[in-house]
Amino acid sequence: MLKSMAKVEATRAQRLHASIERFTAEEKDELLKEFHPDYSSKGFKVLEVGPNKGQKVPVELAQLLEGKSRLQDVELDLEKVDYDVDVLVIGGGGAGASAALEAHNGGANVLVVTKLRMGDANTMMAEGGIQAADKGNDSPAQHYLDAFGGGHYKNIPELLEELVTNGPLAIDWLSKLGVMFDKEQDGTMVTTHGGGTSRKRMHACADYTGAEIMRVLRDEVQNRGISVLEFSPAVELLLDEEGKTAGAVLWDFDAQEYKVVRAKCVIMATGGAGRLHYQGFPTSNHYGATADGLVMAYRAGAPLIYADAIQYHPTGVAYPAQIYGALVTEKVRSIGAQLVNSEGEIFMHPLETRDVAAASIIRECTARGKGVKALDGVALWLDTPLIEMLHGEGTIAKRIPGMLRMYAKFGIDLRKEPILIYPTLHYQNGGILIDKDAETKLPGLFVAGEAVGGIHGTNRLMGNSLLDIIVFGRIAGTKAAEAAKSVQLGKLSLEHVRRYAEEEKAAGVQGELSPKLLPVYTHGRDVR
Repeated sequence: MLKSMAKVEATRAQRLHASIERFTAEEKDELLKEFHPDYSSKGFKVLEVGPNKGQKVPVELAQLLEGKSRLQDVELDLEKVDYDVDVLVIGGGGAGASAALEAHNGGANVLVVTKLRMGDANTMMAEGGIQAADKGNDSPAQHYLDAFGGGHYKNIPELLEELVTNGPLAIDWLSKLGVMFDKEQDGTMVTTHGGGTSRKRMHACADYTGAEIMRVLRDEVQNRGISVLEFSPAVELLLDEEGKTAGAVLWDFDAQEYKVVRAKCVIMATGGAGRLHYQGFPTSNHYGATADGLVMAYRAGAPLIYADAIQYHPTGVAYPAQIYGALVTEKVRSIGAQLVNSEGEIFMHPLETRDVAAASIIRECTARGKGVKALDGVALWLDTPLIEMLHGEGTIAKRIPGMLRMYAKFGIDLRKEPILIYPTLHYQNGGILIDKDAETKLPGLFVAGEAVGGIHGTNRLMGNSLLDIIVFGRIAGTKAAEAAKSVQLGKLSLEHVRRYAEEEKAAGVQGELSPKLLPVYTHGRDVR
């Protein structure tokens, strides 16, 4: 490791102003097919039951989608309703909070239920920024083209249009709520590039953007007096006898008992799946990211889209072990850090899209044999001292203070030495299919945030996830409150759970108990 670091330091001056061409479209396609985990034949299974029968999903997700319901052998009295509301929001991250606020604005009686604490979500862990085309040299149309290309032209057009056209409004809404975005002395928003962007449209709060957004949204939910149940994950959706979404069954971690919530509309905002550790990869995700929303919605009959498309962030921590898999924000590269191999060579443009960058790093470490031994695997260098050589002393402390502090705890100074990285499981590109009103095929079931599929196609650009939780969270809240005014619910039912179990039995499949709720880590588990 030290010999390789010396090569990085020795080549730094000549790399300072080096330019490298982006890969051609043909080179990208070849690279992805050979080295990106999404193209691995061993990592996927074809579903045998449910709305997406015949389509492939990650093996670990299939075990849950084709798993046994936690309520399959439980006798519940659905006549005994513990909570009766207009709108039930499942999930306490940025999408859930945004949805709750707008549903409350629409006059609905709102209940938020969350698996852990309000704010324990991937939103809190997002670092680099939020995209929005609100500068004079930019436009939502240009943002659309960047995101469409970045998503391999598989984005659902009307969803992407909603995302980009509402981008400037989302920034304005957050600013008025109190989010403290980085600004110039004259009050102009500071914006930077991200991978795959043709304009500087990344708005940030240093390198803790998600935490700042979540702080403000959580406080606003509390200030409005919106009811929140913490440590109460949903385990199944409830339907009425006509098939309308009618609430959910919760598991109360504290009381160790099930609770019944009747709701005229439900907003699913349960987040991602990183803690399933697809193909053994480490993850940047929070502890509760176990794809619960996908499982519940699928079992109730809502189809998924692009469930086989996963984002592996190219720069996850590969050393030290205490923060293995944690995110090293793309912002580090956008302000000048270079990815280099064990020989101190640049091998790709620093701001390729995330899937291409991840595949390129994997190729460098495997096929080309130019990785650096780190812990039990291999890694590459991210040459951070270049940032201050390019922009001056103090840049790192000002622009990425969170990164500086995280590494300083372990005796590593980003200003003086490079860091070791490797791709980490970061984002669920696919998810539950919605329309532009954030509603699914199930009447009364709305979805927002990372549980949604189709907005980003099969690869998401940096900063568009924080944008989609705000845009579609607000849409879901508004539309659910409006719909709830005219809903008349029938008798609550779990008949769909019984029917799904019969379908599984007929197909001869039985996966794990699901939803998973929390990951299980045992001694010696390999998460690479």
